[in-house]
Amino acid sequence: MHYYRYSNAEVSCWYKYLLFSYNIVFWLAGVAFLAAGLWAWSEKGVLSDLTKVTGLHGLDPVVLVLVVGIVMFTLGFAGCVGALRENICLLKFFCAAIVFIFLLELTAAVLAFLFQDWVRDRVKEFFENNIKSYRDDIDLQNLIDSLQKINHCCGAQGPDDWDFNIYFNCSSESKSREKCGVPFSCCIPDPAQKVVNTQCGYDVRKKSKSQWDDQIFVKGCIVALEAWLPRNIYIVAGVFIAISLLQIFGIFLARTLISDIEAVKAGNAF
Repeated sequence: MHYYRYSNAEVSCWYKYLLFSYNIVFWLAGVAFLAAGLWAWSEKGVLSDLTKVTGLHGLDPVVLVLVVGIVMFTLGFAGCVGALRENICLLKFFCAAIVFIFLLELTAAVLAFLFQDWVRDRVKEFFENNIKSYRDDIDLQNLIDSLQKINHCCGAQGPDDWDFNIYFNCSSESKSREKCGVPFSCCIPDPAQKVVNTQCGYDVRKKSKSQWDDQIFVKGCIVALEAWLPRNIYIVAGVFIAISLLQIFGIFLARTLISDIEAVKAGNAF
C-alpha cells in the first residue's frame, strides 16, 4: 500500500492581490513624479546640459522630485512583480527597503527632537545657501517665494539675509536694480491690488527698519516655521502616523506573502 502526502499550504490570493494593489499605486505615483521631473528639466534645458545641476549651489527642487520618483517607482515595481510572480527575492527586497525607510524616518525624527539647536543651524545654513542661488533656478525661486508668502516671512532670520544674494546685496559694488531690496514674496500684500507688484520690494532696505513693518514681512522663515510647528503638531503627528501605518501594512503584506510562498515550496518538496 502506498501513502501520498498532500500539502494544504497555498498562497493567499487575498494577500497577493492586496499587495499588488498597494504597490501599483506607488508605481504609478513614481511614474508621475519621474515624468514631471524630466519634463521640468527639459523645460530648463538641463537634459541637454547636465552641468547645470552641479553648477547650482542651492537645491534644485526637481532633483528631490526625481529622487522620490525613482524610489517609489523601484519599490512599486519590485512589489508588483514580486506579488504577481510570487518572487521571494523581489518581495524581500521590497520588505527590507520599506523597513530601512521606516527606521530612517524614525531615527531622523528622534535626532531632530534631541538635537534641536543643531537642526536649527543646519536649516539656517541650508536656507542661506538657497538664498544665494535664488535667481539661478526658477523652480528654487518659486519654492522660496511660496514659502515666504505662505508663512508671511522674509529670509532665514530676517530681511537682511537677502544680503547673501548678489542681486539684493546692499554693497556699493552691486549694480543690480534690486540692490538693497527683497523679493516680492516678502511684501505685505495689498488687497486693493489685483495684479502682483513684483517691484514692491525694491530699495525697501534702504529705509530705516522702523518703516519696514508697513511694507514687508520682518519675521524670519525659521522663526515662522518654529511657530507653525506647535500650532499644527497634531496634523504633523497624524501625517507621520498615517505614513508609518501604511509602511507597516506594506511590510505585513510582504512578510505574509513570503511566508505563504515558502510554505508552499516546503510542501512541494515532499
